Amino acid sequence: MRHVLANLRKTVQEHQLIRPHDRVAVGISGGKDSMLLLLALKKFQGFSPIPFELGAFFVDLGFKDYPFEVMADYLKALDLPLTRVETRISQIVFDAREEKNPCALCANMRRGALHKAVKAQGYDVLALGHHENDAVETLMMNMIYTGRINTFKMKTYLSRQDLWVIRPLIHLEEARIKEAVLKESIPVITNPCPMDKATKRLAMKQLLVQIYQAYPQARKNFVTAINNPDQVQLVIEKKVAQD
Repeated sequence: MRHVLANLRKTVQEHQLIRPHDRVAVGISGGKDSMLLLLALKKFQGFSPIPFELGAFFVDLGFKDYPFEVMADYLKALDLPLTRVETRISQIVFDAREEKNPCALCANMRRGALHKAVKAQGYDVLALGHHENDAVETLMMNMIYTGRINTFKMKTYLSRQDLWVIRPLIHLEEARIKEAVLKESIPVITNPCPMDKATKRLAMKQLLVQIYQAYPQARKNFVTAINNPDQVQLVIEKKVAQD
């Protein structure tokens, strides 16, 4: 956990992800990444020179028998407020729409519900648990499926919502998260979505494992690439406006 906190502290302070007296909402799903992020920010709040408030928001997609009490007990132990945003997203995506590829629609609806709930309670910063592996996977998925060279940003301002979205774990390896979750005995809830084991992201994760086995230096180089935007060279350069 010491490494996680040092990594988070450096990222937050060097990039000014949290400003004095910000109200920071952590979007949690019950998975390892968001549950660890919540604990890390709670601990960071205790020694941070920057005063800020902290709360958690969970978008309930409407799956039956979801063990919400596990999450509620975890937040109670951390002495943090938890807002449960109830939706019918699962019914809309799987029953009403019968989407064959439901992930994009589900993600858009989930983000919308989360942003609306966060702003309704007066929070101005939303913290998400995306990590370094997520950033590389997203880069590869965008190039393969959408033809764009694009991945997560560490800090994004959503002008329509007047909301900052931050990713304090973006420089942390997923392996470190798994280690910390085990050592801290953080409860993790299994994703109830029927698509959880059939997503494009999981397929990309598996492909990258094969690439790293064949080319051990590839992971380090991918991380270097996403952190050095000035090194991007494309066939067609952006046109410069003429006077």
